Amino acid sequence: MNVIVNNRKIEPLANLRFAQLSGTDLSGVDLSGADFHRATCFRVDLSNAMLVGAKLTSAKLHYANLFSADLTNADLSEANLTSANLANANLTGANLSNAKLRDAFLTGANLTCVILKGATMPDGSIHE
Repeated sequence: MNVIVNNRKIEPLANLRFAQLSGTDLSGVDLSGADFHRATCFRVDLSNAMLVGAKLTSAKLHYANLFSADLTNADLSEANLTSANLANANLTGANLSNAKLRDAFLTGANLTCVILKGATMPDGSIHE
Protein backbone atom coordinates (compact mmCIF):
# COMPACT_ATOMS: atom_id res chain seq x y z
CA MET A 1 0.00 0.00 0.00
CA ASN A 2 1.33 3.44 -0.93
CA VAL A 3 0.29 6.80 0.42
CA ILE A 4 0.45 10.13 -1.40
CA VAL A 5 1.33 13.04 0.88
CA ASN A 6 1.57 16.53 -0.58
CA ASN A 7 2.04 15.09 -4.09
CA ARG A 8 4.83 12.71 -3.06
CA LYS A 9 4.57 8.98 -2.65
CA ILE A 10 5.52 7.34 0.63
CA GLU A 11 6.08 3.62 0.24
CA PRO A 12 5.51 1.22 1.90
CA LEU A 13 3.73 2.22 5.09
CA ALA A 14 6.37 0.46 7.18
CA ASN A 15 8.79 3.19 6.12
CA LEU A 16 6.66 5.80 7.87
CA ARG A 17 8.52 4.93 11.06
CA PHE A 18 11.42 6.96 9.71
CA ALA A 19 9.29 9.81 8.34
CA GLN A 20 9.04 13.17 9.99
CA LEU A 21 5.33 13.88 9.55
CA SER A 22 5.05 16.61 12.18
CA GLY A 23 2.88 19.40 10.82
CA THR A 24 2.04 17.50 7.61
CA ASP A 25 -1.45 17.85 6.12
CA LEU A 26 -2.88 14.32 5.92
CA SER A 27 -6.52 15.40 5.89
CA GLY A 28 -8.79 12.76 4.40
CA VAL A 29 -5.99 10.21 3.93
CA ASP A 30 -6.90 6.54 4.33
CA LEU A 31 -4.44 4.80 6.65
CA SER A 32 -6.87 2.09 7.73
CA GLY A 33 -4.94 -0.85 9.15
CA ALA A 34 -1.60 0.99 8.96
CA ASP A 35 0.97 -0.76 11.13
CA PHE A 36 3.16 1.70 12.98
CA HIS A 37 3.96 -0.96 15.58
CA ARG A 38 7.64 -1.23 14.61
CA ALA A 39 7.91 2.48 15.22
CA THR A 40 7.50 2.20 18.98
CA CYS A 41 11.13 2.97 19.68
CA PHE A 42 11.16 5.73 17.05
CA ARG A 43 7.92 7.34 18.29
CA VAL A 44 6.15 8.16 15.05
CA ASP A 45 5.86 11.93 15.04
CA LEU A 46 2.48 13.15 13.87
CA SER A 47 2.49 16.13 16.21
CA ASN A 48 0.64 19.16 14.81
CA ALA A 49 -0.38 17.05 11.79
CA MET A 50 -3.68 17.79 10.04
CA LEU A 51 -5.63 14.51 10.05
CA VAL A 52 -9.10 15.98 9.57
CA GLY A 53 -11.44 13.23 8.37
CA ALA A 54 -8.57 10.74 8.11
CA LYS A 55 -9.36 7.03 8.19
CA LEU A 56 -7.19 5.31 10.77
CA THR A 57 -9.47 2.36 11.41
CA SER A 58 -7.55 -0.49 13.09
CA ALA A 59 -4.27 1.46 12.78
CA LYS A 60 -1.50 0.44 15.16
CA LEU A 61 -0.25 3.69 16.67
CA HIS A 62 1.45 2.45 19.85
CA TYR A 63 3.47 5.28 21.43
CA ALA A 64 2.73 7.63 18.50
CA ASN A 65 3.18 11.34 19.12
CA LEU A 66 -0.09 13.01 18.11
CA PHE A 67 0.47 16.09 20.30
CA SER A 68 -1.73 18.96 19.07
CA ALA A 69 -2.77 16.96 15.99
CA ASP A 70 -6.09 17.91 14.40
CA LEU A 71 -8.11 14.68 14.28
CA THR A 72 -11.49 16.36 13.76
CA ASN A 73 -13.98 13.77 12.44
CA ALA A 74 -11.20 11.18 12.07
CA ASP A 75 -12.12 7.49 12.19
CA LEU A 76 -9.91 5.85 14.81
CA SER A 77 -12.31 2.99 15.51
CA GLU A 78 -10.49 -0.13 16.69
CA ALA A 79 -7.15 1.74 16.51
CA ASN A 80 -4.47 0.80 19.01
CA LEU A 81 -3.37 4.05 20.64
CA THR A 82 -1.74 2.42 23.67
CA SER A 83 0.61 4.95 25.31
CA ALA A 84 0.04 7.43 22.46
CA ASN A 85 0.49 11.14 23.19
CA LEU A 86 -2.82 12.82 22.32
CA ALA A 87 -2.27 15.82 24.59
CA ASN A 88 -3.86 19.00 23.20
CA ALA A 89 -5.15 17.05 20.17
CA ASN A 90 -8.42 18.13 18.60
CA LEU A 91 -10.60 15.00 18.55
CA THR A 92 -13.89 16.81 17.90
CA GLY A 93 -16.33 14.36 16.33
CA ALA A 94 -13.73 11.57 16.13
CA ASN A 95 -14.81 7.95 16.21
CA LEU A 96 -12.81 6.10 18.87
CA SER A 97 -15.22 3.20 19.27
CA ASN A 98 -13.43 0.05 20.40
CA ALA A 99 -10.08 1.90 20.32
CA LYS A 100 -7.35 0.96 22.78
CA LEU A 101 -6.37 4.08 24.73
CA ARG A 102 -4.64 2.30 27.63
CA ASP A 103 -2.00 4.64 29.13
CA ALA A 104 -2.67 7.25 26.41
CA PHE A 105 -2.02 10.90 27.33
CA LEU A 106 -5.18 12.97 26.77
CA THR A 107 -4.39 16.08 28.82
CA GLY A 108 -5.91 19.13 27.14
CA ALA A 109 -7.44 17.09 24.29
CA ASN A 110 -10.73 18.35 22.87
CA LEU A 111 -13.11 15.39 23.23
CA THR A 112 -16.29 17.19 22.11
CA CYS A 113 -18.79 14.79 20.50
CA VAL A 114 -16.28 11.92 20.47
CA ILE A 115 -17.64 8.38 20.04
CA LEU A 116 -16.05 6.19 22.73
CA LYS A 117 -18.36 3.16 22.82
CA GLY A 118 -16.34 0.07 23.76
CA ALA A 119 -13.06 2.01 23.96
CA THR A 120 -10.47 0.93 26.49
CA MET A 121 -9.78 4.10 28.45
CA PRO A 122 -6.35 5.19 29.77
CA ASP A 123 -7.14 3.71 33.18
CA GLY A 124 -8.07 0.34 31.64
CA SER A 125 -11.84 0.71 32.03
CA ILE A 126 -14.14 0.03 29.08
CA HIS A 127 -16.35 2.96 28.04
CA GLU A 128 -20.01 2.07 27.62
